[in-house]
Amino acid sequence: MLTYHINNKGILPMYEQLYRAIREDIINGVIKGGEKLPSKRRLAEHLKISQITVENAYSQLLAEGYIISKPRSGYYAEQIIEHNKKAKPISYEIPKPKNEDYLYAFHTNTVDTECFPFSSWAKLLRSELTEKASKLLIAAPNQGVLELRQQICRYLAEFRGIYAIPEQIVIGAGSEYLLMLLIQLLGRNRIYALENPCYPKLNNVFKANGANVKPITLDKDGLKIDELEKNNASVVYLTPSHQFPLGIVMPVARRIKMLKWAEQTGDRYIIEDDYDSEFRYTSRPIPAMKELDHYDRVIYLNTFAKSLAPSLRISYMVLPKSLLKKYRDELRFYSSTVPSFEQYTLAKFIKTGMFERHISRIRNLYKSRRDILLELLNKSAFSKFMEISGEDAGLHLMLTLKNGLSERQMVELAAQNGVHLHGISDYYIAECEKKPNSTVVLGYAGLNEDIMKKAVKCLENAWTKFALCNYDEL
Repeated sequence: MLTYHINNKGILPMYEQLYRAIREDIINGVIKGGEKLPSKRRLAEHLKISQITVENAYSQLLAEGYIISKPRSGYYAEQIIEHNKKAKPISYEIPKPKNEDYLYAFHTNTVDTECFPFSSWAKLLRSELTEKASKLLIAAPNQGVLELRQQICRYLAEFRGIYAIPEQIVIGAGSEYLLMLLIQLLGRNRIYALENPCYPKLNNVFKANGANVKPITLDKDGLKIDELEKNNASVVYLTPSHQFPLGIVMPVARRIKMLKWAEQTGDRYIIEDDYDSEFRYTSRPIPAMKELDHYDRVIYLNTFAKSLAPSLRISYMVLPKSLLKKYRDELRFYSSTVPSFEQYTLAKFIKTGMFERHISRIRNLYKSRRDILLELLNKSAFSKFMEISGEDAGLHLMLTLKNGLSERQMVELAAQNGVHLHGISDYYIAECEKKPNSTVVLGYAGLNEDIMKKAVKCLENAWTKFALCNYDEL
């Protein structure tokens, strides 16, 4: 007779305790395949538990296939292959996260979270919850809710000179997701050209999706068109309004040449990433390349990560009309990856003018922070050895030292003094002969004045005290 200790005050229900005990005995061979189990009444009497408890345990074992029921005969154990009786434990080496205990960090992927319009956003959330009600629970169209696509079209026409229709807009949870769609849409059997340097994650996204990637070097005007021809590329990814991380603005002459390159054959496309076009401080925002695209060869990509918050994960692209049928035929099975609730709220945020006012407010804030950082750097002890570039737009700038320290030494000495920053080498996806020397990238969006003062002071201690010394041991 099966004997188990069933605790009527245990955490698990009594039937589940019995079910687990019998299951383990069947798996481990204690109860042999084909062996008959006691009747529900007999087992209940033996264990001094209710018959319904035994019935529930048997029902679960029967549902999972551990026992079978034979009419007018009873319950029998199923034959289970012994798969874990003598299993050896498998050890996995889980990589430990790096201990990056820095006092200050010049990250390029942060924003000022305190500037998010929490009260306005909360008001719109409540309004949409009341107005849309059950509509919010319905899955959004695969390209995104119509209201948001309409508002994006209006915003692009007014502020970026791009005239699109809602059918061209595809909304997705982050640019990485949209790039995955584009690679599937355009095909993996192409050569995709990427700017070198660029976001390192960008290279990873293309390769993870099976794309053939060719890094293309830049000159003072941006990506070199002749290298596109040499590498037989048919799709090129560009950040023409503010190249990341070098800050190059592609002049109109180079843009027109790029468009001419795309127009030469019927299968070439330009992916224009306009990621931080709202943040230009010394002149009006640079017009998008898509504005000049008379032959419909530019796929426009943008995100709300910089203007609102990275955690919203709302990005969008504008497809050429020539690709719409192919997109719908091949990729319409993908569901929208952004919740309807957030899409409707963002649509109302743009429609009411709140987004435009928010952009104006944070543009002034980030310009102020840039100016403060520039002032601190220009007054620093290393200013006479320093060169600044890429500061006219975006949320970062580049700093080059000419005092004998290498890029690696700059980064490591800064870390020793509590400051985390990236060298320009971190953004190169292939070796380049004309890579800037002794250059680091400083993101300032998430730093207030007090923190910047302390961080620059730490850099002074790091870079001036040890300048012109031999650091082969670093």
